[in-house]
Amino acid sequence: MRKARTPVHPVVEEVTERIAARSAATRSAYLARMAAARAEGPARAGLACSNLAHGFAACGGEDRIALRGLRKPGIAIVSAYNDLLSAHQPLDEFPAWIKDAAREAGGVAQFAGGVPAMCDGITQGRAGMELSLFSREVIAMATGIALSHEMFDGALLLGVCDKIVPGLLIGALAFGHLPAILVPAGPMTSGLPNKEKARVRQLYAEGRATREELLAAESASYHSAGTCTFYGTANSNQLVVEVMGLHLPGASFVHPGTPLRRALTEEAARRVVALSRDAEYTPLAEVISERSVVNGVVSLLATGGSTNHTMHLVAIAAAAGIELTWDDFADLSSVVPLLASVYPNGSADINHFHAAGGVQVLVGSLLDAGLLHEDVRTVAGDGLSRYRSEPVLDGGSLTWREVPARSLDEDVLRPVDNPFAADGGLRMLSGSLGRAVMKVSAVAPEHRVVRAPARVFTSQEGFTEAFRAGELDRDVVVVIRNQGPQANGMPELHGLTPALGVLMDRGHRVALVTDGRMSGASGKIPAAIQVTPEAAAGGPLARVADGDEVVVDAVAGRLDVLVDEVTLAARPLRDAAPDEASWVGTGRELFTALRRAVGPADQGAGVFGPMTPGHFGAPARV
Repeated sequence: MRKARTPVHPVVEEVTERIAARSAATRSAYLARMAAARAEGPARAGLACSNLAHGFAACGGEDRIALRGLRKPGIAIVSAYNDLLSAHQPLDEFPAWIKDAAREAGGVAQFAGGVPAMCDGITQGRAGMELSLFSREVIAMATGIALSHEMFDGALLLGVCDKIVPGLLIGALAFGHLPAILVPAGPMTSGLPNKEKARVRQLYAEGRATREELLAAESASYHSAGTCTFYGTANSNQLVVEVMGLHLPGASFVHPGTPLRRALTEEAARRVVALSRDAEYTPLAEVISERSVVNGVVSLLATGGSTNHTMHLVAIAAAAGIELTWDDFADLSSVVPLLASVYPNGSADINHFHAAGGVQVLVGSLLDAGLLHEDVRTVAGDGLSRYRSEPVLDGGSLTWREVPARSLDEDVLRPVDNPFAADGGLRMLSGSLGRAVMKVSAVAPEHRVVRAPARVFTSQEGFTEAFRAGELDRDVVVVIRNQGPQANGMPELHGLTPALGVLMDRGHRVALVTDGRMSGASGKIPAAIQVTPEAAAGGPLARVADGDEVVVDAVAGRLDVLVDEVTLAARPLRDAAPDEASWVGTGRELFTALRRAVGPADQGAGVFGPMTPGHFGAPARV
């Protein structure tokens, strides 16, 4: 018999209540619009004959009969498939499996549309990376186009990496009256250990490894179909949305190309058909709630997940009428212990985490400690306790069984009574330079406070040149500005990590301050990232000069430049973000309108406008 439910931790409860209070007007307006959008019977029944005929013109057999007959639910497949990205290549086979399974369950699935999926690993350090964050908004809009045909009663969202999952969710939330399930593809098997890959990268940065040796290491690490195995944004996506109840339990980290992965994909199709019917009707708008958003933040903090989610979760919540802030992250981080050690926070990869008990043990531990809300709606049914169970094949049939209560490897995944750290893996910093995020789960305690002279750059290339010239071989706070969303789309700056690691290993006090991103692969360097207000918006970072003393303090949560405020404000600007005439090439000129419209990082770096009741179709209060 399961023990009585643990009361929710008072800080978790207080944060949830204040999110609900500040979001009351926008959330109620959003839910009212979703309720009004729900159709009685199949959505396509409201179409005129000509519109409906276009909707099934390409169908044959029993699918054509079913769509014409206006009885069976229609299911949209929205996929990020391409065969360039290892994480999305397995999605090629999924639509055929889904169509067969939906048909068996009494529904009809159609491939409604594809969304773009770019790889940050390929574009890293290149001009294409400046489109990466904006691709989330393009994916959201493409999802909206796919679902706009009013043929559908539910949706399956196929995607894995970085901006793709947040974009799919933001787009689907505009159709939040529909049930929706996210369908992942799973990680690749373990290759060259991530720590060894990082070692070779650092040797290459020092000129002590050849390009051929570096390429050999990289290709041994990224070696097959599936998600990269380190705990970056892609795998953070999977864990967070599973804890939010948007995956089938245990679906996140099952390898592609396995019978279990196929069975989970087919079950997602059957499940969304069931959720579209009155008996189990569960719209996406009700799965993503204030409580499930808090659950997502808690799971991110408890595992030291990607800093990108300090923007993505804010943007996803906003699309559901929920106002999530960095202060909420900070307050939750103060009471959520760090329970996972997965690279770059440790030597294990995501497969080791899954083998140790993975999401199921994590959910059980956090529920038993009162750090997650049990009373949520999920795509598996009501109650988060369903996510204590893992999927298995029993005689070829998919079923779920509860996992052991404790981790099978406490070097990778620990219980709440024996954490890796007493609080979460993220810090929010504030001070005279604005606000910033730091991922501290991979930063040794002795490196979490740095006070040193600044060296200012406006590009990764400028930094690299200075490093190779020996100009940074000292205590230094590297400032790289004009990398925010308004400046150039907020690229990730992973190319800095090996050289900064070399400086640290030489015994120097080193930190990074930037209005750009580092993401889930942030490593051992203390990095105050996503500084807001950004330099291009007139933030104080724009006026920092070489030699200014800068303090990066993850213990006290401070980010300061030790220059008098009046003196700093009086300085002329020495550089600026690229103008429209120079922000061209690699398709960047096509994104100029998004660059003009984008909001600040702490509000999700979105382009869809301010969140007001009127934004969701209700009149704003005067």
